[in-house]
Amino acid sequence: MRRLALAVGLLAGCARMAPPPGGPSDAAAPVLLGTVPDSLRVLDGFDGWVEFRFNEVIAEGTQPNFGLGSGELERLVLLSPSPDSIVPRVQWKRSRLLVRPAQGWLPNTVYRIELAPGIRDIREPSNISTEAYVITLATGGALPTRYLTGRAVDWSTQRPIPLGLIEALLLPDSLPYRTLADSTGRFTFGPLPDGEFLVRAVLDQNRDRRRNGNESWDTVRVAAGQGRVGEIWAFPRDSIAPRIQTVARVDSFSIRVTFTKTLDPFFRLPADSIRVRVLPDSGSIGPIGALQQAAHDSLYGNRGRITPPPSATDSAARDSTAAPRARPTPTARPGGNRQPPETVPDTLEQKRPTLTSSLLIRTTGVIQLGNAYLVELRGVRSIGGGTADTLRIRLETPKPPPPDTTKAKADTTKVTPPDSAMRHLRR
Repeated sequence: MRRLALAVGLLAGCARMAPPPGGPSDAAAPVLLGTVPDSLRVLDGFDGWVEFRFNEVIAEGTQPNFGLGSGELERLVLLSPSPDSIVPRVQWKRSRLLVRPAQGWLPNTVYRIELAPGIRDIREPSNISTEAYVITLATGGALPTRYLTGRAVDWSTQRPIPLGLIEALLLPDSLPYRTLADSTGRFTFGPLPDGEFLVRAVLDQNRDRRRNGNESWDTVRVAAGQGRVGEIWAFPRDSIAPRIQTVARVDSFSIRVTFTKTLDPFFRLPADSIRVRVLPDSGSIGPIGALQQAAHDSLYGNRGRITPPPSATDSAARDSTAAPRARPTPTARPGGNRQPPETVPDTLEQKRPTLTSSLLIRTTGVIQLGNAYLVELRGVRSIGGGTADTLRIRLETPKPPPPDTTKAKADTTKVTPPDSAMRHLRR
């Protein structure tokens, strides 16, 4: 029994791959030597594994690959086309990484296998690759030459989305091809089959390379033969109606109402959809409308401003008149594709309204300090399309400050010389 327990312990200790002791220190990340098969190949009837071969043993990761998409290596592989729910098969073979579709290779299909940055050195886990590698192969027919180029933008921040998830759905079959944008939100990927595409940009917050229900996204339709996608402005798509989160008095004629959802920047709330009544007698103070922040600031001279004005640096960053900076042509790398020069300009091409979750209500009557009011709104619409029927909230304004009773009294200790002395001084 003692020998059996010792043997079980030795087998358990050998179950996990670990770096060998000793040896010189390694300061470089794993480097891709090549792929099998080579990229940009037409392989009729292909039924094997696609291999990424590195110059050293790579780390298997702390999360194993069980086909659930949660394995450390599985999260680095984007195999297209394939539905979101199907995770490709990924195997670790020391210095090789093997990939194939979970349901096998389909005939006459163009496949794109992208290995994202993140491959680790087994000896020095802090050595992480920063390169992305792509293999494109066709299981029949001719290899296409089409590329899609564009940029993913987060509408909430008005900034590009770094490492955003890009999905190109080939219509009418809706076969999705996937890639990741770079650190500036740009993407150029292909070669892809010709035809009409619906290109989607996703703000992949949890970095799982899949679109989840609470993540911002939007789509752009691209006609057959067209390569330029342009900017895709992702925004929240939650269709749940907004609710009031907070209410506050801004000044004598304005009330700020903050909601739980981002508002549709193009909707306007007319005066007949707003009521502000003084409690307890319910007398109206005559609302004249509700505006979002930018419209309110332009009409009322920044009174009640929520956000600070843009600095000179921000204005310069948004200057769309600046000439686009030339970008170098990406070079070919082992297992990758030689892509066309980047044509997306550095500055954003579009200007869209700023998104906000607040409305500013303007009134004709004075909003008195120390009073209570009932605020009622009808038809508030979120950017995702959810519309609230009627929303009510009670506003308690702060009490006015007490009067200042600390005024300085007249100084009675000062001695005034008599008139005779004053006449003597004037002489």
